Amino acid sequence: MRIKLTLSYNGSRFSGSQSQTETGNTVMGVLHQALTRLGITAKPIASGRTDAGVHAFRQVVHLDLPPHWSDLVKLRRALAHQLPASIGIRRLEAAEDDFHARFSARRRVYRYIMSDREPNPFEAELVTFTPPLDLERLNSAMRLFEGEHDFEYFKKTGSDVKHYVRTVYKAFAYRRKDYTILYFEANGYLRSQIRMMADAVLKVNSGEMSLPQLQEQIGLTARHSTDLAPAAGLYLSKIIY
Repeated sequence: MRIKLTLSYNGSRFSGSQSQTETGNTVMGVLHQALTRLGITAKPIASGRTDAGVHAFRQVVHLDLPPHWSDLVKLRRALAHQLPASIGIRRLEAAEDDFHARFSARRRVYRYIMSDREPNPFEAELVTFTPPLDLERLNSAMRLFEGEHDFEYFKKTGSDVKHYVRTVYKAFAYRRKDYTILYFEANGYLRSQIRMMADAVLKVNSGEMSLPQLQEQIGLTARHSTDLAPAAGLYLSKIIY
């Protein structure tokens, strides 16, 4: 039986989500270890990778169960017992045999959560603290990302993809209580693309970069920013199938 597993996790506890040979302390590495203790040896496949320090509200994973696991209610309870508190199970359900967490996905939603209040240690790993934020300026910058673009100037070096064209369906900023949130919805992202976009937007907010300069970088005529926004504020929010 193939199952679809929807997880949330605190990324500050892990060296990223993807399994690595150098360390077992990744989200997929810890999940695989927990599954193995339950007699499930299949490798879990995630919808995509998140960097070290990046969080998830709804990361989707698929894997195939051995015949002795058919009771999904019992499996969820047993797996939750094996996982650390920093990884939570939101849903565990049967999936179609051809469902693929990564390749079946149509859109991916990320949110970048910021606060311009006085920084505090209790949110330091969960929110990016910033200078004062101007919602109108943020949205003027965010709108420039919408549409189909070649995002070569918004990727971290070391990316192994063959082309850099992605479609951003929605990009906007909004406030919720004491937080300001950047919303990105796209068919896919390059390595660290969202953190680079968020950094550029914050530079527009502070006046370090102008809107024409951001447009130049999106249009590949000039590169004005190569920095990454802190990982703490970034959340994989939803995978749309």
